[in-house]
Parts: sequence; C-alpha cells; structure tokens
Amino acid sequence: MIDRFNSSTYHSICDELASTDADLAAIIQAHGYPPFWSRPNSFETLVHIILEQQVSLASALSALNKLKERLQLLTPARLLLLTDEEMRACYVSRQKSGYLKYLAEALLSGQLNLTELEDMPDEQVRAKLVALKGIGNWTADVYLMFVLQHPDVFPIGDLAAVNALKRVKKLPAETTKEQLLEIADNWQPYRTIATMLLWHFYLSAPREKRAVI
Repeated sequence: MIDRFNSSTYHSICDELASTDADLAAIIQAHGYPPFWSRPNSFETLVHIILEQQVSLASALSALNKLKERLQLLTPARLLLLTDEEMRACYVSRQKSGYLKYLAEALLSGQLNLTELEDMPDEQVRAKLVALKGIGNWTADVYLMFVLQHPDVFPIGDLAAVNALKRVKKLPAETTKEQLLEIADNWQPYRTIATMLLWHFYLSAPREKRAVI
C-alpha cells in the first residue's frame, strides 16, 4: 500500500517535524500551519503544473484560465484542436504548447494513465512522467506532492523551497545541492510536509526579505 498524508494527519506531521527541528517549529510559531495544498488527479492539473514551469504562479494561472475560457472544458481532445496561434493567444509559449499537446496525445493513446499512477511508488510515478516530453523532475515532484500526497519528496529543483531552506537555516548562497539534500534527509519520511512549511515561510515572509539566488 502506498504511503500518503491527508488533511487529517497534516497538522500532526507538522508538529512531529517541529518537535525535531527548531527552525521548522519557528515557522509554525510565526506563521501558523501551511495550507493543505492539494490538486485533483486530472489532465487540467498536469497542464497547470507544466504551465508553472519557470514562470510565476500568477502567469501560469492566467494561461490556464485563458485555456479554460476558450475551451470551456479542458480535455486532451479539445486541447489538440487548438492551433499554435490560438495557444499563443492563451499566453502559452510555443515550447509549452508542444509539451501540452504531447501530454494530451499520451493520455488519449493510453501511453499514460493517471489513475494507474495512484497505486505506484515514487520512482515508478517519476519514471512514467519524465518519459514524456516536457516533464522533468520538478514537474514530477510537484505531482507527487500535491496530487498523490506522497509524504517524502524534496523538490531540489524548486527555487522557492531552496531559497527558503537557505534563509531558515541561515546558509550561505553558495551552499551546494548535495548539502541541501543532506539537510532535507533529516526530515525523512516527511520531506514533502517539511517543504510545504518552507513554501509557507517563503510566501509569508516580507517580499523584500526573500533571497534571490
């Protein structure tokens, strides 16, 4: 059986992490518990995550809403009907347009079955997703964390999480990826929830104090 966290266990896991890490405890004391971030296991969700790659959350949401407005119902078949010009009118770049159409084709052909991913361990889910053009480890990490609620994922490619970790632990900017992963290892088997605490800190901290790496 695949291990997951849920809304009823979320706060108790946060408390467990706080009991062993004073810096995470300080986040809860200053900002409260992070929201229980979750997304449905759907084509729309994966489209949204792909749109979020390397852009602001607001920009990605604008593009998603434009696609939904144009299509009424965001499905693989309907998305494939859009021309490159229509995708651009929805604020979707040519590159991401290709990624989204590849994803739509994979779902329609049966190459990818989202329901089957629900019963797979982390590495199997990751292998299925990164086999698709335009999906890398960051997208797979976010899917594992937000959609499948797998509890032990640290997205080393996420700048917000990395910047927050450096600030919370008072680490120098040049701290290596390996050193960051070693710190995150201390939060096993709940690295996902620790990351959500870091995101909560990042979003709650005054903008002018956020590190830019």
